[in-house]
Amino acid sequence: MEHFENSGEFAGLNVNNGVEQQPTINPYLKKRGITRRKFTAEEYAEGILKGDISILSQAVTLIESNLPAHQEIAQEVIRLCLPYSGNSVRIGITGVPGSGKSTSIDSFGLHVVNGGHKLAVLAIDPSSEITKGSILGDKTRMERLSVEKNAFIRPSPSAGSLGGVARKTRESIILCEAAGFDTIFVETVGVGQSETAVHSMVDFFLLIQLAGTGDELQGIKRGIMEMADGIVINKADGDNIDKAKLAQAHFRNALHLFPPTASGWNPQVLTYSGYYDLGIKEVWDMIYNYIDFVKQNGYFKRKRNEQARYWMLETINDKLKSHFFNNPDIAEMLAEKENLVLNSQQSPFTAAGEILDYYFKKNRE
Repeated sequence: MEHFENSGEFAGLNVNNGVEQQPTINPYLKKRGITRRKFTAEEYAEGILKGDISILSQAVTLIESNLPAHQEIAQEVIRLCLPYSGNSVRIGITGVPGSGKSTSIDSFGLHVVNGGHKLAVLAIDPSSEITKGSILGDKTRMERLSVEKNAFIRPSPSAGSLGGVARKTRESIILCEAAGFDTIFVETVGVGQSETAVHSMVDFFLLIQLAGTGDELQGIKRGIMEMADGIVINKADGDNIDKAKLAQAHFRNALHLFPPTASGWNPQVLTYSGYYDLGIKEVWDMIYNYIDFVKQNGYFKRKRNEQARYWMLETINDKLKSHFFNNPDIAEMLAEKENLVLNSQQSPFTAAGEILDYYFKKNRE
């Protein structure tokens, strides 16, 4: 390329041609297609029962997939693994963002693994409402636990589901139990109504709170505290110890105002430091004492049965909703009725009633 700056009228100025733009991709790199072997449902189940983490991870991916072909295999894998499940302690862990859930799980998990147990952590990771992707950063925050051979950490994008709870966490628990994990952590993103969904799939619900933020009273929410089987005040170290003890007293006083729990257990409030591993043993003594207590009085089994019934009904609701909205005739009718409603030509209630009447009549034919 010739530069006009090199002409005689620009005395003393010389511009070099430079180099050509290099390709962004190595042209000598051979394209290699990576093909992953496809397993049958029986092979998935066999690998899971042997404790193969790679196959377990692939099976959980199938469960999280919305493709009909994947769901068909996933449901068969769940059916084969179901007789080998139910033999773990399921613990839900929640708290506001910044309360130190991931750091605490790292400390709690090490305590569990060092005690000779196998731990699976199902961490619900916040995902983008636009791309449905997520940073999946929990493994980064669980530095010590992520390298333990008896620990399995599975971050799952919430994909915009209610309250950030992954839709298939309940089924993933079954596979993890079949793979030999006797302790399951389910971590919520700590926003919305995710706590309610997690509470319906765990045996012990742990609420992590902070002290010294000027927001202790704001943390005393009747709904979330009624669900908690134990409350722990994190970051009780250094200059924050006195503040943590004061918050502990506030929460204990608040719990006295609530009616007795269905389990008969009196929720405890403890302090600890996830960062410095202080008070971890006391937290786990509380959890094990609770499990022993509810197993002795029969509440443990009764709660598991209620949860199984709840998830059966939830699955029916999901299937009915999917069948309704994926019906092409209903989709067309919805668009028509929406225009009428938006133009104030029909009330929303009448429009909904006519759509449902049409749907039920069509399915009876």
